[in-house]
Amino acid sequence: MNKGNLFIVSAPSGAGKTSLLKELLKANDRLVLSVSHTTRLPRPGEVDGEHYHFVSVDEFVKLAGEGAFLEQAQVFDNYYGTSQAGVQSQLGQGLDVVLEIDWQGAQQVRKVFPDAISVFIIPPSIAALRERLSGRGQDNDTVIERRMRDARKELSHYAEYDFLVVNDRFEDALDDLACIVRAQSLRLERNAPRHADALQEMLG
Repeated sequence: MNKGNLFIVSAPSGAGKTSLLKELLKANDRLVLSVSHTTRLPRPGEVDGEHYHFVSVDEFVKLAGEGAFLEQAQVFDNYYGTSQAGVQSQLGQGLDVVLEIDWQGAQQVRKVFPDAISVFIIPPSIAALRERLSGRGQDNDTVIERRMRDARKELSHYAEYDFLVVNDRFEDALDDLACIVRAQSLRLERNAPRHADALQEMLG
């Protein structure tokens, strides 16, 4: 079976990762976002099973103890985890799967999927990042400063990734991401099986 590609996408909070992936997924019906488990409460408009699998801390700990997660991490005061069975099922269907995770999760995933393609998204500058975090209007100054400290820590791991995308102009960053995904789908081991009959005919 022609298995899909596994993409890891990471970025500091405020770099625009979620918005970019939302648009990328709209334009590619073979690309799906893995739905993570989390212990945090749903935000307005979030749907269980679509945005996250919302679970209690006890449920999360139980699943983790059973080895259900491909990766797991604590972000701020909440736990997040990616279902290994869910990801493997989607890849087996030939879908390309995106994991929207931090650098800690990326390190864990690479141990199981060393061929995963990893992308790190950065803002054009640290000043732009602060402006974006402040512009959300969701956090007070104390929270913003904590997010800035965490962002610098996240940024320090950019060299562990295969691709680097700068989100200065949104449309350009989106195009860069789409190019990365498309290039992987054209790799010989992915594209040759799709055209096996035509290749066989041309080769006699």
